[in-house]
Amino acid sequence: MIASRRTLLKTAAALPLFAAPSLLRAAEPDLSALSDITRDTKPIGPEERAGRIARAQALMAKAGIGAVLIEPGSSLIYFTGVRWGRSERLTAAILPVEGDPCIVTPFFEEPRTRETLGIPAEVRVWQEDEDPLKIVAGFLRDRKLANRPVGIEETVRYFAVDGLGHALPRTRLVSANPVVRGCRMIKTAAEIALMQCATDVTIAAYRFVYPRIETGMSQHDVAALMDAATAKLGGDPEFSLVLIGEGAAYPHGTKTPQPVTAGRIVLMDCGCTVQGYQSDISRTFVHGTASPEQRKVWDQVRHGQQVAIEAAQLGTPAGHVDDAVRRYYASQGYGPDYKLPGLSHRTGHGIGLDGHEPVNLVRGEVTPLAPGMCFSNEPGIYIPGSFGVRLEDCFHMTEAGPKWFSTPPNSIDKPMG
Repeated sequence: MIASRRTLLKTAAALPLFAAPSLLRAAEPDLSALSDITRDTKPIGPEERAGRIARAQALMAKAGIGAVLIEPGSSLIYFTGVRWGRSERLTAAILPVEGDPCIVTPFFEEPRTRETLGIPAEVRVWQEDEDPLKIVAGFLRDRKLANRPVGIEETVRYFAVDGLGHALPRTRLVSANPVVRGCRMIKTAAEIALMQCATDVTIAAYRFVYPRIETGMSQHDVAALMDAATAKLGGDPEFSLVLIGEGAAYPHGTKTPQPVTAGRIVLMDCGCTVQGYQSDISRTFVHGTASPEQRKVWDQVRHGQQVAIEAAQLGTPAGHVDDAVRRYYASQGYGPDYKLPGLSHRTGHGIGLDGHEPVNLVRGEVTPLAPGMCFSNEPGIYIPGSFGVRLEDCFHMTEAGPKWFSTPPNSIDKPMG
C-alpha cells in the first residue's frame, strides 16, 4: 500500500478547481456531455458476504486457525460491511472457524456499528473503563477457541496484538494471511464487475479531459478537471497524479511545478472507486508533437506491457512477469534490474478494494497466478533529468488466461485509444 501518495493527492483535490486567473474559461468546465454510468452497479450483498465468511472458515480449518482478528479497514469491509475509522478506541471483528462472527465496539458506538453491519453477527461492547481486548478474549473463551491459534490480519496494530497476548497468554497468535489473502486475492464475478465499472469511468474521464488540456495548465488544473469528470460519471475520485516534463522521470513526481507546454510529456496516473472497488490507469502523451526519443520510449513501454501480459499465464509465479519485462528492457539498453534509466519499480500490484494489495508482480514473488486474481500492468521507463513514460492498465486472470479491464493504447498519437 502507498498511502502517502493517495493522501497527498486527496488533499490536493480539496483545493479550488482552477486557481489561475488566466484559465478562467476552464474554471467552469462544461460537464453536460457526461452522465452517471454507474447507476446499474450492484453493491456487494449479504449472500456474497456469507460466501466470503464460509470461504474464510474453510481456510481457517485447513490452516488450523481457530479465529481471525480484524481491525477497521478494507478487510473489515470485505467480510462484514462495517465501514469504520481507526482510533485509540478499538472496534474489531473476530471471525471464528465455526458460527457467526463477533464485532467488538465501544458501548456508545453500538448503534452506529449496527447501521453498516452487513452479516449476521454478535455485537459485544466495552465501556470506557474496560479493556476491549479482554472482551475479545471473552468471546474466544465462550466459543472454546482460546486454546487454538488466533490469526492476526496483517494491518492490525501492535497495541491490539499485544493486548490480546496479555489477555490470552497461552494462545498462539499467528498470521491470518492464509485466510484473508486466500479470500481477497481471488475476486468473484461481482467484484470484477465493479472493478470493470470503475475502469470504464476512468477511461471515459480520460477521454473527456485529454482534448481539454491547454498550454499553461498546472498539474493541479489537469488533476482537478479529471476529478470533476470522474465524479460526474459516477465514480468517487481516488487519486489523480499528473506529472509533466522532467517530473515524469520520477514515478511519483517532484515538488517542482511543471506547467503544460508544447513538446512536454504529460503523465497521468488516475483512479476512482465504484462501490468501494478501484481502478488504476496511467496514460502518457505529449502536448503537441512528440520527439523521436519520446516516441521511441513510449513504444518500448507499450511493448513492455505486452511482454507482461503474455507472461501472465495461469500457474506462472507472479514474479516471473516482472522478470520477463526486465529481460526485455535490458535488451533495449535499460537497467539492468532496477537501475536507471529503466524500470525502478515493480511491474504491477494487486488491486481490488485497495488500490495496492497483495500479491505483486515483482521479482521473487512465487504465488502462482490463478483465476480471479487482479493486477496492474505498468512497466514504466524513467530517464532522470529528461522524462518518463508509464502506461498502466489492469487485468484479471480468467480460466482462459489474462483479460484486460482496459485496453492499452497502441500509439502515442492516440493515447486514449
